Amino acid sequence: MWVIISAIIFFVLLYTVVPYFLSRGLGVKVFKRGRDLSKVAFTFDDGPNPIYTPILLDLLKENNVKATFFVVGTKVEKYPELIQRMHNEGHLIGIHNYLHHSNWFMSPWKVRKGLEETAKVIEAITGVTPIYYRPPWGMLNLFDFVRKGTYKIILWSIMAEDWRTSGGSEKIKHRLAKIKGGDVILLHDCGDTFGAEIDAPRNTINALKDVLKAVKTKGFTCVRVDELLEKL
Repeated sequence: MWVIISAIIFFVLLYTVVPYFLSRGLGVKVFKRGRDLSKVAFTFDDGPNPIYTPILLDLLKENNVKATFFVVGTKVEKYPELIQRMHNEGHLIGIHNYLHHSNWFMSPWKVRKGLEETAKVIEAITGVTPIYYRPPWGMLNLFDFVRKGTYKIILWSIMAEDWRTSGGSEKIKHRLAKIKGGDVILLHDCGDTFGAEIDAPRNTINALKDVLKAVKTKGFTCVRVDELLEKL
């Protein structure tokens, strides 16, 4: 009995914790920050959202900023016009998976199916096959970690914890005041996922009105993730 329990515990650790430590802790097989210290990349997860994504896109356009959106497949199907707008305005569209579920609690076959379904619907809208992928909560499982495929896994080097409303936009501005050259910045344009708050993106957008100006004042250029990867 104890042998079986020990084997189960070992497999769970191997499937979840070990990939998490290697990717999030050591940056193995993932991209977390660039080498070009003149550039930073703003990335947005969990959308598109019919309320906040259009406002965010307006703000990015106003500031001439190109960003990267890691989108959820079911929402892509629901709001294809927002995906088309992202593409038309020069933003990079990556995959966050078909549903916002942790890869730790899905089989490798279900994860792969979600990736393929999301890629298919994005390509149908934009004509471009997405190759950049950020798993929900940045949680890789063993098969994500060892799988050889076309997807480049993108994590982040700085986050603002903007999925909660506590602290408001000032908390976000304070955290993003620490942006350094090469950073990949994790933000959200939708707050309807587990652990998030529905109105949280409002604070993110309000904070970005000042943050984007401050970033430019520091001399950084805001680019898409694929542009930050160019020198690697």
